[in-house]
Amino acid sequence: MGRKKSPGLFKRGKYWHVEKQIHGQRVRESTGAVSLEEAERYLRKLVEEIREASIYGVRPQRTFKDAATKFMAENTHKRSIADDASRIKSLMKYIGDLELHLVHMGTLQSYIAARRAEGRKARTINHGLQVVRRILNLAASEWMDENGLTWLASAPKIKLLTENDKRKPYPLSWDEQTSLFKALPSHLEKMALFAVNTGCRDREVCRLQWDWEVKVPALANASIFIVPGHLVKNGEDRLVICNKIAQSVVESQRGKHPTHVFSFRGRPLSRMLSTGWRNARKAVGLAHVRVHDLKHTFGRRLRAAGVSFEDRQDLLGHRSSRITTHYSSAELSNLLEAANSVCERNGNCVVLTVLRNPSFSNCINSTDHTSVLMG
Repeated sequence: MGRKKSPGLFKRGKYWHVEKQIHGQRVRESTGAVSLEEAERYLRKLVEEIREASIYGVRPQRTFKDAATKFMAENTHKRSIADDASRIKSLMKYIGDLELHLVHMGTLQSYIAARRAEGRKARTINHGLQVVRRILNLAASEWMDENGLTWLASAPKIKLLTENDKRKPYPLSWDEQTSLFKALPSHLEKMALFAVNTGCRDREVCRLQWDWEVKVPALANASIFIVPGHLVKNGEDRLVICNKIAQSVVESQRGKHPTHVFSFRGRPLSRMLSTGWRNARKAVGLAHVRVHDLKHTFGRRLRAAGVSFEDRQDLLGHRSSRITTHYSSAELSNLLEAANSVCERNGNCVVLTVLRNPSFSNCINSTDHTSVLMG
């Protein structure tokens, strides 16, 4: 005959669960334990924590993992939740098992040192620290238990690293664009050509769908796309004006995929930054060029062509005080004209000359001496 189990414990599947009234609180939760002995240890600890909290105002000992789990459950609606999940995963190895009150800049040093050793930039490390800071602030201000106590008495100051290694934008010259694009696989060449003529980000290009295309009679043969806000960095719907080069790319893609403008071997791509991109930029001596530099290139060319700041904001999808998906035909025509002003390197279009420090490509993190002139 087996020994008698503690009251309030029952087994569901392979795990023991608690269902018990403890100091006036109704507790229903899994112990996470397979063995009865381990489940009983969990229950004893739980009873003591609730007793101390209810009688003496002592907070239960919760770990960063507990807090991170709650944070993830409450923020599934966030556009950046996948990024947060990735950052939390990298943090778990270093602070996951630490009690919340032990998470501070001192205990985060091992995480910071490890990420630096992996070659991560300060900005990338800061993204992880910002998630930690957010979780600790919520634990100290908003998350309350049944006894009216916050999860954390007070949140420590999480200081972000100085971002003195931040990569500078690198707008392409026309010759660099020509050599890089020729080296790209055909599908990436079309995507890059579209990006450098619209200022779209990597994700916006990869996820561009035919359903988002809007035909405007006043623009004749030109199309515009409205990218939904959940795919845009600033969270607002993004107007994409296709100049004649971008439009030619769009026309070349019609009929290749039923839903997405760009695809490869019958499937949409998740990113342009692939082995094909890395190999091409290395082959032409532009190993430092990122996909995002295509957006910078478009922006610099617009500025050099004399396009107004407000029109550049609209064409680049930057946040502004205007409703950037509500335009008159005249305004759209003006934006199309501005977009067409940078579609060629010769003729009536602007010629961009980029002056750089000769050692730039060998020392990408050094001070940038870039300026742009109109040719």
